[in-house]
Amino acid sequence: MSVYVVASGRIDNPDMLNEYLSKAVATFPPEARILAVDETAEVVEGNVQPPRIVIIEFPSRESFRGWYDSPEYQAVVGLRLEAVPGTMVVAKGFTPLA
Repeated sequence: MSVYVVASGRIDNPDMLNEYLSKAVATFPPEARILAVDETAEVVEGNVQPPRIVIIEFPSRESFRGWYDSPEYQAVVGLRLEAVPGTMVVAKGFTPLA
């Protein structure tokens, strides 16, 4: 079952973020898909500050963990954590009831 990574954060260091992106994208498995990147997402309910959202699809939680825990990604994740403080959650895809 697909899982979706939803990250939100405040860009504190755009140059470091660009460095992270140039390195992190190369670590993505071919089956991962970046679905959305929005610096000015519309907040319809609640209070999300700032409204920067990134959504990435992985075919499974194992695929996500394989990427996230890989030595290649762990070598660059610190750049994101410093450049864009925020949150990252992983949610499983929806399976309609029959």
